[in-house]
Amino acid sequence: MTNELEDIVRTEIEDLHKFFVGWFTGTLDAISFDEGFLARFDSSFLLIPPAGIILSLGELSSGIRKTYDTNPGFRIAIRNVKIQRILNNEIIATYEEWQRNALASTPPDNGRLATVIFKKTEPLQWLHVHETWMPESIQKAGPFNF
Repeated sequence: MTNELEDIVRTEIEDLHKFFVGWFTGTLDAISFDEGFLARFDSSFLLIPPAGIILSLGELSSGIRKTYDTNPGFRIAIRNVKIQRILNNEIIATYEEWQRNALASTPPDNGRLATVIFKKTEPLQWLHVHETWMPESIQKAGPFNF
């Protein structure tokens, strides 16, 4: 069961980040925002990005909507997805998110470690994400070959 669940978690994380790439590069149909983005989240979702601020789903959604087709060279690679805990109704997982040509980040080629809490439903729903920068020495080493 854990391998199957890990595959489900990995696929969900990768699929959301494929949405981000498609949205920022303008290769997705702009109409797909609700289905490709909003439908994945619990209404009480919170994001803590590396800057250390807290964003509600409404705040995040508003910001993301404005970025359609603003970054044609943007790429993301997801690595090292690992389930850390399985609780009654939640799954806690970690993953590395590597970004290339991220115009809104400094540096634009960067890596971050994320912890996600999913509501254990079908499909999974995102409850909470906390990101932190990878150490500078690791970010500089990459790899950014994606």
